[in-house]
Amino acid sequence: MGMERGELAGKICLVTGSSRGIGAAIARAAADQGAGVVIHYRHSAREASALLSELETKGTRALAVQADVGDERAVDAMFSLVEQKMGTVDLLVNNAGISLRKLITDTSIEDWYRVMDTNLKGVFLCSRRAVSPMIRQRYGRIVNIASIWGLHAGAMESVYAASKGGVVALSKSLATELGPSGITVNAICPGPVETALLKAELDTGELEALAADLPLGRLASPGDVAELCAFLLSERAAYINGQVITLDGGWKA
Repeated sequence: MGMERGELAGKICLVTGSSRGIGAAIARAAADQGAGVVIHYRHSAREASALLSELETKGTRALAVQADVGDERAVDAMFSLVEQKMGTVDLLVNNAGISLRKLITDTSIEDWYRVMDTNLKGVFLCSRRAVSPMIRQRYGRIVNIASIWGLHAGAMESVYAASKGGVVALSKSLATELGPSGITVNAICPGPVETALLKAELDTGELEALAADLPLGRLASPGDVAELCAFLLSERAAYINGQVITLDGGWKA
């Protein structure tokens, strides 16, 4: 069954960090538009398995793959498995990321590498591995999930901000390099999104104060990010390239 005539029908979409939160919402949105979906996870095997079952029940071709995106060999093995079982990755969403809220004086070198390996090196490794087949077929879409902190200052966000600022710069450069091969690369910079990750960092009072500070009066939902991402993956966005789109309800306007 599935949506054979969805906008992404016939395409294979790999979403990193898609067992929950924003990534899971993006995986669902791609599936709703008819794409075959690869759910990537690092630790959340149970959530990935549940999402896989959910998508397959709807008639979506889907696969769940475990990998550390900061590990070159693991990334290569993941793509090789996907190519073997599903085919070429046409659409890549680099969403896997970890957060860190710490004063710079409390931040260890281990913290630095942990954040950079997943948030920036992971985007580099996955993009690098994805592009050769995309170049051969002269078609591809890459959407990188960065962050508002990659564009704006935030106390206690220095290392996280540096990683996401790197994603922004990498996205723009790749767009310029890969555009002639028919590949577009764009980045989304969400503001606060209502996920388990954010709820673990902020208490109810802090979340309510943050929502009150946003012009639209609410945090973004994972679905808000997924809607924009699905659009950027579609043919309707064929001429959008090298863009960094802030999705924050007007917070930093």
